[in-house]
Amino acid sequence: MQKIFAALLVVLVTLPIASVSPVFAFPSVAPPLHSQSQKTAVILSSLEHVYPMGQYNAMITYYLEHAGYQVTTLTNTQVTIDFLLTQLNNYNIVIWRTNTYTWKHVEYWYVGQLANSGIETKYPNDFAQGWMNGNAGVVGVSLNFFSNHYTSGMLSNVKLMMLISTDSNAFASYFVTAGAAAVVICNGAVSLAFGEIDDLTNQVTASLSMGQNLYNAVYGAVSPYVQRTNPDDNLDSSYTPPFWYLGDGTLTIA
Repeated sequence: MQKIFAALLVVLVTLPIASVSPVFAFPSVAPPLHSQSQKTAVILSSLEHVYPMGQYNAMITYYLEHAGYQVTTLTNTQVTIDFLLTQLNNYNIVIWRTNTYTWKHVEYWYVGQLANSGIETKYPNDFAQGWMNGNAGVVGVSLNFFSNHYTSGMLSNVKLMMLISTDSNAFASYFVTAGAAAVVICNGAVSLAFGEIDDLTNQVTASLSMGQNLYNAVYGAVSPYVQRTNPDDNLDSSYTPPFWYLGDGTLTIA
């Protein structure tokens, strides 16, 4: 009897079990926190030696990394004409922090690269036409530089640009035409000295990294100023930061 029971047990164990689904299914590996394709961002701080970003660079980098981006920071002379013309499309997010100067009634934006005979030899037409200028000791570029160099499709990989500079609204449209989905702009004079624009940039980046769209992120950063347009003291003038965007307001980066 024991032999018969043992034989039956062997048969039952070796029979295939059909139509039974497991209650739990465990993946072989943990799911990734972010997409497998690497997302990239670059922060260009052309005037870092004069107006350092300080903690804001660390905070903006943190939020971008939280959203899954590999972040590169280039400062001062690391920001070059060649980079602006050939490398921007390697990044999904571009933050360019600079400012302006005027030479012979033409407004120029500091690039960061030092002016020298080498750069003038490489871009003779730009200097001859006044599209580039080296009289400040640092190469500057004019509105015509952007209009003549940024063509359709040139920035097709760029989702978002943030142009932290006086009058960046003047040339932002050329980046949109070149393919950038949206561009954050300063539509007036700004100062890098007091950190206010850096703070707004940080707030927008933080909101975007948490899934907000561009419109809500920018409006959320600016609206506290708008709501305080009536100053407590009559001697104080109201102030709204010249901070907005062009392009797709529904854009998200997270």
